[in-house]
Amino acid sequence: MTSAPAREGAVALVTGASRGIGLAVARALARSGHRLVVTAREPVALEAAVAALRAEGARAVGCAGGVADSGRAEACVALAMHEFGRLDVLVNNAATNAPYGALMDVDLARWRTAFTVNVEAALHLTQLAWRAWMSEHGGAVVNICSEGASHTGPNVGAYGTSKAALLHLTAQLAGELAPSVRVNSVSPGLIRTEMARFVWDGAEDQLAASLPLGRIGEPEDVASAVTWLVSDAAEWVTGADVLVDGGTRVRAAAGGTSPYAVHERLRAPREEP
Repeated sequence: MTSAPAREGAVALVTGASRGIGLAVARALARSGHRLVVTAREPVALEAAVAALRAEGARAVGCAGGVADSGRAEACVALAMHEFGRLDVLVNNAATNAPYGALMDVDLARWRTAFTVNVEAALHLTQLAWRAWMSEHGGAVVNICSEGASHTGPNVGAYGTSKAALLHLTAQLAGELAPSVRVNSVSPGLIRTEMARFVWDGAEDQLAASLPLGRIGEPEDVASAVTWLVSDAAEWVTGADVLVDGGTRVRAAAGGTSPYAVHERLRAPREEP
């Protein structure tokens, strides 16, 4: 995908940006001309990410704290307005894949945490961005969902259900905030991130062979889609979900299995002959 340069002076807030998809998105947006506010839970990791972005020429500031903390979310939007005087783009990337396991065994407190981080925080940050800038000046919001939101899978019921809720939230907000604010989502498949390491580490060849495009995804694959969605090249796109999954859903439609199912099969105990 290609994208137009950012509008002059445009500012983007990217959550969960100390590594993985979030950091790749921040880098891509910086290359397209955005100034950045980036968030992460761990201050040390965030400082390192901000230093790396600045070394690459980005104008970036960090805001430490988890997005589930409403006070920190408010502080991050306030920082964007104080530092740059505007907030044109919001990328809701921060997420948790806990709890992992069968839903009949899930701890309900951890279930609620999944929805607080993966769904409620995205809504709250969108509200804050809307009130601070976007309601009068317009903007673009991108929620990072998941290919897994469209189907079931072993042990990822809480994550998949929360991401399905985020997918619906994206469509709902797109209708409510139009025409001044566009709201879209990107649904990655299996991406080489630390959060997904438990799936791909040690099984990458088998997982890649299960995908039509023959490899697992990289954070930059997702970042390219996000950068396009927030650019003027996608100015007539809202309420859309861009699938970046290497053909996972194509394979599933043809009767294949998802990478998570392959992962479960690989970790299953094997009987000795």
